[in-house]
Amino acid sequence: MSLSNRFREVCLVILILICVLAYGIYWAFFDVQRIKGQELLGSYLSPDQTYEVTIYLNNGGATVDYAVLGVVTNQESRRSKNIYWQYHCQTATVEWLDDRTVKINDIVLDVEKDIYDYRRE
Repeated sequence: MSLSNRFREVCLVILILICVLAYGIYWAFFDVQRIKGQELLGSYLSPDQTYEVTIYLNNGGATVDYAVLGVVTNQESRRSKNIYWQYHCQTATVEWLDDRTVKINDIVLDVEKDIYDYRRE
């Protein structure tokens, strides 16, 4: 095996390790789908009853402020995903604007494609 082939292999292994490490950091600290709801604040059905948004209050403990999590569930498929994550917040005002658009604390979200995460602002 030539030296240049060995160098390429080492570079490829290092690149793969960097990618795995970067994804691990993203998954551990920034993936909003990892967050689980703690205290139920309320559930709100869409006008056509296809979706349900469930709001939770999360208590971070003595050194971290409260946060609000919004989870949307498709009533037909029973699949759910986190669509709203707001820090320094203890309440949520939820209003459905139409069958798939919801407003949570003045943030308007299409429940099929939008996700609000305060860390991305």
